[in-house]
Amino acid sequence: MSQLVDHLAEMTGFRDRDILDVTLVNALRDLLRPISVAIYRVVGERGQEHWITRARLGESDAVATADPVWADTESLPRLDLFPARVQAMAGETSVVTLPGSLSRSIFPVRTDREVVGVMEIESRTPLKDEDVRMVGSILRIYRNFQGLLDYSERDTLTGLLNRKTFDESFLKATNSPPMTEAMAVATSPDGRRHVASTHRYWLGVIDIDHFKSVNDNYGHLIGDEVLLLLSRLMRSSFRYHDRLYRFGGEEFVVLMRCATDDDARQALERMRANTKTYPFPQVGSITISIGFTEVKPGDTPSAAFERADKAVYFAKAHGRDQVQSHTDLVARGELEDGSKIGDVELF
Repeated sequence: MSQLVDHLAEMTGFRDRDILDVTLVNALRDLLRPISVAIYRVVGERGQEHWITRARLGESDAVATADPVWADTESLPRLDLFPARVQAMAGETSVVTLPGSLSRSIFPVRTDREVVGVMEIESRTPLKDEDVRMVGSILRIYRNFQGLLDYSERDTLTGLLNRKTFDESFLKATNSPPMTEAMAVATSPDGRRHVASTHRYWLGVIDIDHFKSVNDNYGHLIGDEVLLLLSRLMRSSFRYHDRLYRFGGEEFVVLMRCATDDDARQALERMRANTKTYPFPQVGSITISIGFTEVKPGDTPSAAFERADKAVYFAKAHGRDQVQSHTDLVARGELEDGSKIGDVELF
């Protein structure tokens, strides 16, 4: 019992979700002594989902392994290749008998909002009933702790990351050590090799056009529904590993990694087009204005945000429903760092 309590104390001692997954598989490896234990999550758009390995630990592994956070989704195993995992996500624990009388127990991994993946434990014999109950209890604690993290880190309406988490995650993402050539290829537990990206970071600011008129004409309940639906469009328009934030009101932010300015623009144009063509209930069509900038070496969160925000203001002052690059605006002489756009009615 003391060993279990020690592991639970360690698991809930971190606010970093990646470390939380690692401590979870480490705890179950020590408590159950299985062949392997792993957490797999579902990523990708509906109908094109794939499995990403969040943490996997074999019985003789010194450290847990995982798929690279920025792995190309298409390089990951498709959802339908593992029907037992899909079955577990739809219900309760699933047990699969493997060749050689091995057993694989699969548990759904839930958050307060949804089932996001599975916990998979491979063992030489089926887990005992008390072990199954223990795993279920640990996963409930994991779910509750994730809920506490969400409460402090996520916007309560949309479920996107909130403003106060931005600085920390910005610095964590953009200040990662440069990748060497030797580190450029990573191998996942199933033998698949991924070329790790050395792409740069880009920051986009998204603002809903004429959102005040939505609240004035339809009421704040409909306005909240627009915000919620827009957050869902963001999740489907951007990639799993892109960081999505609601800063408050009608302002949203995305932190993403792309190779070029054109790649960043294409991703943001996709979001703009998806929004324009989406039929928002009662309101009909809405549009968004987007400004973006490359994150420069040594950038502070406030400096990068200010540049992208200036590009948004330019977009709103020049017709709205468009994507503007701060770099392009400066190059064309339309905007200067530190310049003001002027007294224009933007809302």
